[in-house]
Amino acid sequence: MKLIFLHGPAAAGKLTVGRALQQMTGLRLFHNHLVVDTLLSVFQFGTPPFVRLREQIWLSVFEAAAKDDISLIFTFAPESTVNPGFIESAISTVRKSGGEICFVELTCPTEELENRMENPSRAEFLKLRSVATFRALRMQGADCFPPLPSSGLSIDTSTVKPVAAARRICEHFQLEILPVPARVQYYPET
Repeated sequence: MKLIFLHGPAAAGKLTVGRALQQMTGLRLFHNHLVVDTLLSVFQFGTPPFVRLREQIWLSVFEAAAKDDISLIFTFAPESTVNPGFIESAISTVRKSGGEICFVELTCPTEELENRMENPSRAEFLKLRSVATFRALRMQGADCFPPLPSSGLSIDTSTVKPVAAARRICEHFQLEILPVPARVQYYPET
């Protein structure tokens, strides 16, 4: 089991690259807003129950996927409401079940992040869409997070297109590229 751990700031292109990687490999895509948006329906962002449950769900999915040998792609935005020990817990959880975490840093200049912030595609999920809020959070240090482990793969999404980024990830981690785009089956076919 491989957990392809795409991380970077808001609007760096994590979901876009993740989708390209999913099409290229057929791996499942577990992007962070699946959990974040679910919890926002009940709890305010950053509150203790939100933070606790978000981490529990992420780790539970990692553990179950590793035990069932299901490789997947995960997107993560390091920010101040995430427990700094989460990364070590994720590594431990996946390794304990026989899996491996492959960290991929996605970078992008701040000016470009701000240009992308109000892109209508970000409305699909409850993503940060306000440049003013983005700037305020950065000023408050909300994007401060301990450095994540490095696999030696960092991609600037302002200069590398999503499909090319996905191809680099496949090459770096020796992931099989499918001959035709993957069609992920969510329900059993009858």
